[in-house]
Amino acid sequence: MRLLADLTLRSSLIVLVGLVANLLLRHRSAALRHAVLAAAMCAAAVVAPLSLVLPAWSLPAFRAVASQPPDVAVDAPATALTVSDRAPDARRVTVAQGIAVVWGGGVVLSAAVLLTGLSRLRRIARRAERAQDDRWTRMATEISAVYRLRRRVVICHTDAPDLLATFGLFRPRVLLPRHARGWSDDRVRVVLSHELAHIRRHDWIVQIGAEILRIVYWFNPLVWTACTLLRREGEEACDDAVLRAGVRPREYAAHLLDLARTCRRSAPAWASATPMARPSTLERRFAAMLNPTLDRRPVSLRALSLTAGLLLAVTLPIAAFHARQAAPLPLGGSVYDTTGGVLPAVDLTVEDARQNTWQAVTDASGRFEFPPLEPGRYVLQASLQGFRPLRHDVELRNARDWDRAITLQVGTVRETIAVTAQRPDGSPAPSVSPVLQPIKVGGNIRVPRKQLDVRPEYPASMREAGREGVVPIEAVIGRDGAVHAVRVLSANIHPDFAVAAVDAVRQWRFDPTLLNGVPVEVTMTVTVTFSLSE
Repeated sequence: MRLLADLTLRSSLIVLVGLVANLLLRHRSAALRHAVLAAAMCAAAVVAPLSLVLPAWSLPAFRAVASQPPDVAVDAPATALTVSDRAPDARRVTVAQGIAVVWGGGVVLSAAVLLTGLSRLRRIARRAERAQDDRWTRMATEISAVYRLRRRVVICHTDAPDLLATFGLFRPRVLLPRHARGWSDDRVRVVLSHELAHIRRHDWIVQIGAEILRIVYWFNPLVWTACTLLRREGEEACDDAVLRAGVRPREYAAHLLDLARTCRRSAPAWASATPMARPSTLERRFAAMLNPTLDRRPVSLRALSLTAGLLLAVTLPIAAFHARQAAPLPLGGSVYDTTGGVLPAVDLTVEDARQNTWQAVTDASGRFEFPPLEPGRYVLQASLQGFRPLRHDVELRNARDWDRAITLQVGTVRETIAVTAQRPDGSPAPSVSPVLQPIKVGGNIRVPRKQLDVRPEYPASMREAGREGVVPIEAVIGRDGAVHAVRVLSANIHPDFAVAAVDAVRQWRFDPTLLNGVPVEVTMTVTVTFSLSE
């Protein structure tokens, strides 16, 4: 989801540039506005592959002020307690997965709509009959010569009463409604001038490319707006081409209005083609074609080059920018004991995947600092006489990962005693057959039930610093139901969190645990999650 959000932000910036340019060019020709929007949509589509091949631009990273413990993997606890107004990290993962499912569903649905429209067009085109009337072929040849159109255009009569559109790239087709055979010569010329202008300008492939981009970013209103404007500007640019061919504006408007009455379904039903008489755009098109002061010039090569250059100047920096660590940062932090006191003279070692090692020692204030380290996975070790040695896998990814808090646990005392004696002389005494005793079958256990529950309090210092943490605890429920031997299982926990969790767990009380009717001690695992609500 982070990749999708990153690409959405980059593509949105480029589309926004195109929309702003379209607004600033409102007094220029529709052909120029269409070219700017088409270039912006193309740039938004290629920003993802460009970001993979261009050198990365990065910004200096900022280190966190307070220590941020990394994620700690612990075994499934017997008791899970959350001090929070917000769901823990597992719920955030579920939300991210849900967003991915919703996005994927929208992509599939949008793609299905487009593919259904294209399939319907192809099915109708296969059943269509090529125009045999000499009027259509003769006028199509004349208009193609005026437009300098070299591709062969196929004109087809269909059985659809409302279909008047153009589609196709290498073999473009003009699909006509079934009542087109009775049109006058003037209407035939107007329709062919408009549709062949679409083919000359490659409007169909441009619109399909924009629709594919909208499928990927179906949730982005900027892309929807750009697609709508792109289709509208393309229709107005073709209208200008018809008027430049010598058709009078009032005559053209009359033909267009009559065609719109007979092709009412063209907007929703033929979205995968470029329909001529789209009712939703007629009012603006009529106003434009009847305004003699508007700029109706086609796009010049110079304007195209300038547009491409400006958008390239915008696209390349956006594609090259990467939200990554600009330079290695020193790995530092503090080492505490379980009471929150700092520990000086602690030996620390960091090792990377290539077995390169760095060493550091805490100062009088418990602070340590390694040389700058690249993002990646490392093994952090810490040792001090009288404390348990620490070995922990860390991942350096975000800026806060370079500032860590470490808590060392008090070590245990172990002794090994060997007792030896002289073997007696003579033969060993014969072994005595043991007396068979009845076998005691057990397994009848009554689990402890909590009688007194004390909730941990969120440390004020951690709340003010915006810190969160997970404290895994192991404790022993004694034969009397009291909690003994409470200890924190992870060393990478801020002591304020550890103290708050341990103080609460020590006050719990349970019914004694009975095994075959006899009170026994039982080990309990508790996970206390401290998190902050938004």
